[in-house]
Amino acid sequence: MTLFNSIWDDLRNTIRSGNMVTKLVLVNFLVFVLVSLVFFTLFIAMSGEGHGEALWVGLDYLAMPADWKELLWHPWTPITSMFLHQSFWHVLSNLIWLYLFGNIVGDLVGDRRVLPIYLLGGLAGAFAYFVSANFLPYIGGHALGASAAVMALGGTALLIAPDYRVMLLLIGEIKLKYIVLVMILLDLVGIANQANTGGHAAHIGGLFMGFLFVYQLRNGSDMAEPVNNLIEGIQSLFSGKKKPQMRFQRTNTARKPGQRTDTVDLSHQEKLDTILDKIKQEGYENLSAEEKEFLFHASKK
Repeated sequence: MTLFNSIWDDLRNTIRSGNMVTKLVLVNFLVFVLVSLVFFTLFIAMSGEGHGEALWVGLDYLAMPADWKELLWHPWTPITSMFLHQSFWHVLSNLIWLYLFGNIVGDLVGDRRVLPIYLLGGLAGAFAYFVSANFLPYIGGHALGASAAVMALGGTALLIAPDYRVMLLLIGEIKLKYIVLVMILLDLVGIANQANTGGHAAHIGGLFMGFLFVYQLRNGSDMAEPVNNLIEGIQSLFSGKKKPQMRFQRTNTARKPGQRTDTVDLSHQEKLDTILDKIKQEGYENLSAEEKEFLFHASKK
């Protein structure tokens, strides 16, 4: 029991102190472990016969359905399906890309935006799967996995820092844009060849949600805020604590006649937008030490 208590304490401390990417990786992995334990229990209880079918009966209550009637009776599935994996290689590949893209996004636009992008991407992927399942051939009856949510983070990272360099095992250093573009190409080839069409359509849906998020952010609209507000509202509802009211004081950042642009005291969001634009045009590596430090502190908010 001491060993299990120690492992449990380590998990709780990691969840409390870790960044959002670490928490998402842990949640996805723990759900996979739970599903695997259920699978193993059914295998033992049913003497290895029919356990796979029995497991899928349960998973169908959590996976995203293609049939609108089933979706009507299982309205939670667009959320639960993005944390659900069946095979080890499926969850491993998704967690690797989640860790890579998620940390890049968290470092560049803030840790508080990682979960909203993940959720919005997963929902967009579920929608794309549902539409494709009703209009395209060779679509399975259910979809599951974090791939669409991960692609939303990949799309976000692609637009914000396309020249961000990543070290990949056996390949070496490569720019982020080439990684994401190869993943997009594989999805398009998969759709064209009618191989897992629904899954690849979900990936594209998540990708475009990442693009939309960055587009909206650059136009002054943060899609993460309403998602975070909803999450905090649900948390306060169950905890019984009211969300503190935040008051903001608008500062006048207009440039006075004859005043140089570089002497204007820009607001936090304006400065962040300026740095993001510079990353888009020149790449992350061309930021000054001061800009990188500002971006680092902004990512912790």
